[in-house]
Amino acid sequence: MDQKQRLDYLVEKFKEDSGEYRNLKVSDSETEKRRILRSLMNIRMPRHMDEQVLKVQDEFLKEDAREKGIVTLDQIPTVKEAYNSSAPFAEKISVWQGDITRLQVGAIVNAANSQMLGCFVPCHRCIDNAIHSAAGVELRAECNHQMNQKRIRYGRSYEEPTGQAMLTSGYNLPAEHVIHTVGPIVYYEVTDKLRQDLKNCYESVLNCCMENNIRSVAFCCISTGEFHFPNKEAAEIAVSTTEVFLEKHGEAFDRVIFNVFKDMDLEYYKRQF
Repeated sequence: MDQKQRLDYLVEKFKEDSGEYRNLKVSDSETEKRRILRSLMNIRMPRHMDEQVLKVQDEFLKEDAREKGIVTLDQIPTVKEAYNSSAPFAEKISVWQGDITRLQVGAIVNAANSQMLGCFVPCHRCIDNAIHSAAGVELRAECNHQMNQKRIRYGRSYEEPTGQAMLTSGYNLPAEHVIHTVGPIVYYEVTDKLRQDLKNCYESVLNCCMENNIRSVAFCCISTGEFHFPNKEAAEIAVSTTEVFLEKHGEAFDRVIFNVFKDMDLEYYKRQF
């Protein structure tokens, strides 16, 4: 199959799988088909999927990743190289602007919600949706399995606490792993408790990397989107927490990347170095 044939096949199979949208009419537009496929993936609850469908999905997503352009570690300058920075560990830290799902690193960080199952809003612009959409439905299935194990241990109402880290495979992402963390939500004002919660997210992810011998990790801007943590202060916490951690464990890492999408965040991180 080529990509067009895979897309047609997957749209039909995911429509059948959905039940409710089995008879959905889809135009011949590739853009429309891709939107429908992603939407059906986004709303799909974790359950069994035919192995042949998963095989075609994996081929489709891996080819999509190649077409988008996989970015390797040697293509990302350190802040020492990019900004002539003399900041601590400038040779181990990078700031990179772009789509985090393109990065071929040990792990990328997902800013998750407490359900830990990804975003169910079709084609939502959050990073949780983007990562699950690029990884494939196997990622939600693994997250669900891990959460079910925790519910057995802690009770049926268990939700992932803020500031912890959960490791999964990266599936069809160029990254080997995804590390999911629930950031703090700012409702009114930033408190010391919220600052500590955000610091805990960064520390938990870095500890998770060490425990699993993951030597390169790309952080997203945790809590700054849907969770409303002020971008400038979030960048300051991210950098300071990472530098303190590397003072103790720098030998365990080849690279820590701060991935940004917005120009505003790029400027805030650049100021740190």
